[in-house]
Amino acid sequence: MGLMTFMRTKMGYFLVGGIAVVLALFVLEPLLQHTSSLWGASRTSVGSIDGEEIKYEEFNPKVEQSVAQFKQQYGGSINPQMQAMAVDNAWQAEVANVLLTKEYTRLGLIVSGDELFDLLQGKNPSPLIKQYFSNPQTGELDRTAVITSLKAQQKDPKLKQQWDMLQAEIEKQALQQKYANLVRNSVYVTSLEANDEYINRNKLVNFKYVNLDYSAVLDKDVKITDADYQAYYDANKKRFDNPVETRSFEYVSFSIKPTATDSAGVKAQVEKLAADFKVTPNDSLFAINNSDVKVPYAYISKGKLDPAVDSVIFNYPAGSFYGPKFSGNSYKLIKVIGTRFSPDSVKASHILIDPSKVGGEANALKMADSLKAVVQKGGSFAELAKKYSVDGSKDKGGDLGTFGRNAMVAPFEEAAFGGRTGDLKVVKTQFGVHLIKIEKQIGSSKEAKLAYIEKTLAPSAKTRDIAYKKASSFLNEVKGDNFNALAQKQGYTVGVADKVVSSQGFAPGLDNPRQLIRDAYDAKKGDVLGQVYTMDNGFVVAHLTDIKPKGQLSLEDVKKQIQPMVMNAVKAKMLTEQANKALAGASSIDQVAQKLGKTATPVQNMVFANPIIPGLAQENKVVGTIFGSAVNKLSKPVDGEKGVYVFTVEGFTAPAPLGNTFKQKETMMLGVGQRSLGAAFQALQEKSDIKDNRVKFY
Repeated sequence: MGLMTFMRTKMGYFLVGGIAVVLALFVLEPLLQHTSSLWGASRTSVGSIDGEEIKYEEFNPKVEQSVAQFKQQYGGSINPQMQAMAVDNAWQAEVANVLLTKEYTRLGLIVSGDELFDLLQGKNPSPLIKQYFSNPQTGELDRTAVITSLKAQQKDPKLKQQWDMLQAEIEKQALQQKYANLVRNSVYVTSLEANDEYINRNKLVNFKYVNLDYSAVLDKDVKITDADYQAYYDANKKRFDNPVETRSFEYVSFSIKPTATDSAGVKAQVEKLAADFKVTPNDSLFAINNSDVKVPYAYISKGKLDPAVDSVIFNYPAGSFYGPKFSGNSYKLIKVIGTRFSPDSVKASHILIDPSKVGGEANALKMADSLKAVVQKGGSFAELAKKYSVDGSKDKGGDLGTFGRNAMVAPFEEAAFGGRTGDLKVVKTQFGVHLIKIEKQIGSSKEAKLAYIEKTLAPSAKTRDIAYKKASSFLNEVKGDNFNALAQKQGYTVGVADKVVSSQGFAPGLDNPRQLIRDAYDAKKGDVLGQVYTMDNGFVVAHLTDIKPKGQLSLEDVKKQIQPMVMNAVKAKMLTEQANKALAGASSIDQVAQKLGKTATPVQNMVFANPIIPGLAQENKVVGTIFGSAVNKLSKPVDGEKGVYVFTVEGFTAPAPLGNTFKQKETMMLGVGQRSLGAAFQALQEKSDIKDNRVKFY
């Protein structure tokens, strides 16, 4: 509603909004660092960041704010994956706050008093000030509202607390911007780099090649030795630096989907419910007592119900009965109590009276009625608003502008949309007592008042019991070394969740795995987790198969993972020998192709910056070698991603000289500057000692 009211109702989320600012400035990657003594750590510590301990009682309110923002964004409810994302956002913001605050101090970055004044009410207001104090219709900043609210905080402790929080966030964002500018200004692109980039994107090459595909050698004909594994591992060690600890597990899921008997039982129940619903004298009470999903017993507009229902129910006249209709995973029964046409948007003004300032609610209602009478006798609503309203809109005569559905709290909306143009209405909300003047109503859409029942098709208790007994029996019988064998013997499918991090809220095939993941981080490799886990769609028994610690992984840790690449490396040696035999005595690529029983393939106008060989793969090493080769000279065999290649460069086409070095450098600087922020923050994280114990609590 008014700006002051907006401050009171929405400011609870602006701190979470600050998280988004940090995430926009820096490419944050989850930092998780667990040790074998994780569960021996302090029971009240969520973790520590560069020596600063993060206590649960201080961190959890930030998590709750993050969760609240997710709920607001997604309509009041979130799934376990969103819950985990909310926790992770709060943690990443905490990491950023601690590390950047230390960096600001080290660099001597501050926000002066003059700067802060300018950000709050000067010529260069903070984006947050613009967000909270701009006119929704024009987008223009209402400086009067800012100053009014700043003055009002002196008499309103709650508002002062909100302003203190807002000011702290504005200072934080200003420091973030200073640091970002400092980092951006520290990078530079030379003329040589600009010219190289231009040539890489514009120089063309024509060549012909022959390739021997790795698939031409059957895996069964390849023998991989320990030396082959070691050679590949040593040549690619940087690839095996594990940034976070991960755990992998196998699981068997025991479905609790409704059986045919369950479906028949629910259908019979719904049919009886429909018969009773048709004749009940109290539609709203009957619906409330029997529906699995609560739909308000009030007028609603099209677009709020299940699409299959929504597309037809608004064509029904009052008194109609609809259903049983099965859609999604539930049966719907609906009585159309009434229909009407209602405006799409309303232009209104209001006077807000604070009961605490006039001696209570009764006095506030009397005052509103008195003001209403004055207006009805010709008094100026705008002048009365300026004199008596406690809302920030009073300086505009109480004008709230034009708003649509769901912009106001329910009682206010019902009054504004339910009346007629020119009406004066007195309404109570959680903010106080309002005298509303409906200035104008725009548009007209049909609404329906419905008594609504929805019954979900769910498994019966018997179906759940049978599934649980199967899961319990499997858990009692299984051991770590026979998990797959026993599952296969009993006809169960084994699912795999690979490289799961401790903060994860999801796993392949599992809809609510948080407790399972937490327990996996308290288990040893090879353990069968000691309980049956309840998911939305089944019961699960799991077995921890692997633990990959943070840091440099050993050859044993990655041996299974790199097996396909080592296989190709051995094949590359075999195919290189074959290519060298074909090269012996050959003077052209066509002769090499003929010896290999192939045809040389031409490629026209390839650029270095797009190293994809048409029809094959992205071959960085091969294309890089091509651009570094002489014209009309047979190459040596080059092992790539797809196979072994031999080629001949037919010619290069150089681009025209770079005419505008400044513009090229400017374009590159933009990209380099953006990447530098993420790189700088990543460097801060890597040089910090960060311990993350969130898995104990969330």
